[in-house]
Amino acid sequence: MSAACTAAQVTTIITSRRFIEAAEMQNDLAVLEKSCRIVYLEDVRESVGLGDKLYGLFARAFPGRALSSAGASRDPNSAAVVLFTSGSEGVPKGVVLSHGNLQANRYQVAARIDFSASDLIFNALPMFHAFGLTIGTLLPVLSGVKVFLYPSPLHYKIVPELCYDTNATILLGTDTFLTGYAKNAHPYDFFAMRMVVAGAERVKPETRDIWMERFGIRIIEGYGATECAPVLAANTPMHMKYGTVGRMFDGIEYRIEPVEGIAEGGRLTVKGPNVMLGYLRADNPGVIEPPPDGWYDTGDIVKIDEQGFITILGRAKRFAKIAGEMVSLTAVEIKVQTAYPEDNHAAVAVPDRKKGEQLVLFTTRAGLDRKELADAMKKMGATELIIPRNIIAMKELPVLGSGKTDYQALNRMGREQVKE
Repeated sequence: MSAACTAAQVTTIITSRRFIEAAEMQNDLAVLEKSCRIVYLEDVRESVGLGDKLYGLFARAFPGRALSSAGASRDPNSAAVVLFTSGSEGVPKGVVLSHGNLQANRYQVAARIDFSASDLIFNALPMFHAFGLTIGTLLPVLSGVKVFLYPSPLHYKIVPELCYDTNATILLGTDTFLTGYAKNAHPYDFFAMRMVVAGAERVKPETRDIWMERFGIRIIEGYGATECAPVLAANTPMHMKYGTVGRMFDGIEYRIEPVEGIAEGGRLTVKGPNVMLGYLRADNPGVIEPPPDGWYDTGDIVKIDEQGFITILGRAKRFAKIAGEMVSLTAVEIKVQTAYPEDNHAAVAVPDRKKGEQLVLFTTRAGLDRKELADAMKKMGATELIIPRNIIAMKELPVLGSGKTDYQALNRMGREQVKE
């Protein structure tokens, strides 16, 4: 958080004493106080007088004048928000999105996905994540659609009950969260639900199956990046192809660039009205670094079929080079997940003196050994090269607040526990 404040040149933090106490963040605040002014909402409430209330009425009646008198920028290309990347694969960076970026993306979504004022969107995703901010908050508020905001997506028993109580018709989530809801929900909790939209991570076939079998609901999977405000593509009820993330949204140009050692697909680079203004970094405070010529390199290896449907093959960083061959860690996870669908799995690569890198599998399946894993994977046509040499069992895999697997933590653990 201190590095984020440095990168974005944040000088004031607004919080509440109640929140700091509940989250036990006194030590964090002590660090932040060294460089930032802390404003507590409890103190602000006590200081609000009659003049402030009269100005509030004026601002509500004449918002344009109020903005002008406050000196607020009305330039759509000015910075609206700074979202820091989750850091699942590296040091977090500040992503600067303009008002135009956010507005463009909500209209791109609205052009493909059907929603109306009769809907109620249930959003338990955090607002520090682009999916929760743009799609879960700004889109419904600016489109006149009701939205119910819940503070934690991890309450797997409470969220389904609240979906029932609120008559929610649209639910947003990641694969991890949707799996948790499905396992804990009563079949009637989602009686009013007509659409479940998933993003941030690949939706596993097992997750699709349980939602269809228990609730009769087909999951709509999309794809995006924080840098793109965030959605780039999505399946829709009318145009859907399982195993893909749908078609590219309107107004987005793209290039598929070949990657050495990877035979199928290429690296996706995009350009469009929803692509960020640029990055903010802690080592270059306050300076926005725009993407070259407006083109953003997603770092994803994808293939696009003749109908325009996009299949994500993996992250460029999530390929391992073993004995000179490129191995997709995502492909390894898919094979293992197919063999053991009831458990969660994640593959990482650690250095190996002889072969360059070696695979490490983290799994929630207790007692899984390499021979059993090798037999299961070979039955599905896997070669010896993509079978992990090391297996580490865990009670549960670490996840970030966004619902994504925390690969940084797993890489650290893999390096510590597996010697070259």
